[in-house]
Amino acid sequence: MTTTRLEAFSDGVIAIIITIMVLELRAPHDASLAALRPLWPVFLSYVMSFIYLGIYWNNHHHLLHIAEHVNGRILWANLHLLFWLSLVPFATAWMGENEFAGSSVALYGVVLLSAAIAYTILVRALLALHGRESLLATALGSDFKGKISIVLYIVGIALTFVNNWIGFAMYVLVAIIWLAPDKRIERRVAD
Repeated sequence: MTTTRLEAFSDGVIAIIITIMVLELRAPHDASLAALRPLWPVFLSYVMSFIYLGIYWNNHHHLLHIAEHVNGRILWANLHLLFWLSLVPFATAWMGENEFAGSSVALYGVVLLSAAIAYTILVRALLALHGRESLLATALGSDFKGKISIVLYIVGIALTFVNNWIGFAMYVLVAIIWLAPDKRIERRVAD
């Protein structure tokens, strides 16, 4: 099977997830700028999640661009990833509505960690199909960013029980790591 339908379906699901998240932003009934101040936690959590979904969309696109074909195992691994990403709006809303309370920040981290693990499973399924000597395998290399992200999520979740903002800062750090464009696949395709 080619990757076309998988890419289109995933793009659609991620677009719906982003749409659901933005619908959680409720406009205040007061027209003053001061009325927006209480919304900052909701907006900040939305921005963070939008960035994360953008990172996943971008990396998923690159990953499937270099993949030549998929099988049933990959389809299920992709659905597993989309399941965890579909929980991002709930975790985002709960964290924003509760002004980054420790348990909400921890749950947000659990969702991010689970999505990262699901993405790793998807990558491994693709590598199993394409082989260790494939263009995909050589482009991905050791995947240090993926491995360190999982570690930082675990540390961030644990730190939320010490200080919720330090835990959240770990999630921001992971996003910053991934915001720097990952050129591994682009370089290999250009070669």
